[in-house]
Amino acid sequence: MKEIIKVTDLSQTFYTKDGELEVLKDINFSLHEGEILTLLGPSGSGKSTILNILTKLLKPSSGEVIINGNIGYMFQKDHLLEWRNIMDNITIGLEIQKNKDLKSIERVERLLKTYGLWEYRNMYPKELSGGMRQRVALIRTLAVNPDVLLLDEPFSALDYQTRLLISDDVYKIIKNENKSAILVTHDISEALCTKVQPLKNVV
Repeated sequence: MKEIIKVTDLSQTFYTKDGELEVLKDINFSLHEGEILTLLGPSGSGKSTILNILTKLLKPSSGEVIINGNIGYMFQKDHLLEWRNIMDNITIGLEIQKNKDLKSIERVERLLKTYGLWEYRNMYPKELSGGMRQRVALIRTLAVNPDVLLLDEPFSALDYQTRLLISDDVYKIIKNENKSAILVTHDISEALCTKVQPLKNVV
């Protein structure tokens, strides 16, 4: 399988008024086409720092990061705009990229119909359940057709029962769309559903 992401000897140090704070040390992992990889670690272990490095929001102190493809980012909260209906929320990324053409709209419509959201396309976020909002957030991320999805604890705001249902939903959608993904979580039950990479070298 094609290697999409390769991280080698990644380290990150922040400098504070109290001195150096080593957050990551010698982290190594790779992600191949079609894989879902979980980075498992407690709160404050540097999981979000890794995502910020992968999205190039942060330059690592040392190490190498190779990315072969485009990245889509699904946040912990759905960040849906309450004044836009579901269709307009999903297409906002396409608008920003100036790629809202007939082909992309047809892809969005297919996603909505395939994953049970078509009849809700003209509704507003406040009219949907938490689980459905997360599904909309995932479709919004997929709408820009990324090669890799970064999922930043996307189920943590949901109650336990809903989390179980929607996490299974999300994994099926990712697999059906033949996407690669990296999920960061502190929840072992979520991690058990995927290929797990514990953050052993986090300080």
